[in-house]
Amino acid sequence: MNAAPVGLYIHIPWCIRKCPYCDFNSHEFDYEVQEQHYLLALQQDIDREARRFAGREISSIFFGGGTPSLFSAAGIQHILALVHGNFRVASDIEVTLEANPGTVEHEKFSDFRAAGINRISLGVQSFDDRHLRALGRIHTAGDAQRAIRSIIDAGYQHWNLDLMHGLPEQSLSEAVDDLQTALAFNPSHLSWYQLTVEPNTVFYSTKPELPNEDVLADIQDSGHALLATAGLTQYEVSAYAAVDQRCQHNLNYWKFGDYAALGAGAHGKRSHYDSDVLTVERYWKQRQPNTYMSAPDKQAGSRVLTENDVVFEFMLNALRLLDGFDRPLFEARTGLPYSRIADDIERLISEGLLDSNLQNIAPTALGRRFLNDVTARFLQEPNEPG
Repeated sequence: MNAAPVGLYIHIPWCIRKCPYCDFNSHEFDYEVQEQHYLLALQQDIDREARRFAGREISSIFFGGGTPSLFSAAGIQHILALVHGNFRVASDIEVTLEANPGTVEHEKFSDFRAAGINRISLGVQSFDDRHLRALGRIHTAGDAQRAIRSIIDAGYQHWNLDLMHGLPEQSLSEAVDDLQTALAFNPSHLSWYQLTVEPNTVFYSTKPELPNEDVLADIQDSGHALLATAGLTQYEVSAYAAVDQRCQHNLNYWKFGDYAALGAGAHGKRSHYDSDVLTVERYWKQRQPNTYMSAPDKQAGSRVLTENDVVFEFMLNALRLLDGFDRPLFEARTGLPYSRIADDIERLISEGLLDSNLQNIAPTALGRRFLNDVTARFLQEPNEPG
């Protein structure tokens, strides 16, 4: 019974300004006060997480937010030194830092690399100033292009661009132009996804005019053709990568691996065997930064997943991958026999929503189109008719 891989997620909960579409845990930033206090809190949090995952190796590290690039390179280096001093860390570990074009300059990318960051994920979202203003972004198209050149000049071999489509009043040609501009920089990885309006956001209370379904479908078709021509292969619903450039941290999520959680509002997952029974626990930290910093060693809550929860959450993640999953992975990550889902899988295959070969079970093109409906089948009791 092999333990699942363990990623480490570190949340930096501040931004210069919150975007109207954002439902992440982010707050306005006061550098001089907050960075130093937060580093002290993380030190206590790291001690707790290291005990929780004692003896297990960290396979990836991801600084998310918020805007982690607001922190100094010295601050990031300090956090990584604490991680290496308290955890077993893989020798070839992927260490990703999210950055926004309006919060970094050329020297900072170089300093981040010297601090131990070996992968950058840059939140561009669009190369059109009109759309950037509509999204509430603080950077311009020129800022984005300069930031990309700085990443390249700093010597990063692994880097991702975050790019949205389906933006307010965006046309097909504008979406294609954004993608072509991004591809001209030859990124090794692209996260290309449709804007969705989430609850608890400004866009949810004041809905913008979004492209209709026909335009969205045309954008998807045109975009996939462009990405394929550029040599970026789709491996997940919204992720495209060159050869050997897939994001290892996100792959661990999609394969239902474990992950330690550091920082305000961070969520973690830990699985472990008790008397040959796999227990899967989710836990989360205090959401408000000041509350977290006052008691970083106290988590906000936790829950042990039921068998139905485990099955549903595995399928929710694994079926995002175009390659899907194999039977040994399901059994290893859930602790359940494949027979637990066999009837549901066969039913979805017969409906043309899943495909199965000797190796993997994966969604068909039709299944990817209706993926929410496919995964919802696993919310039901086992063998209950759909």
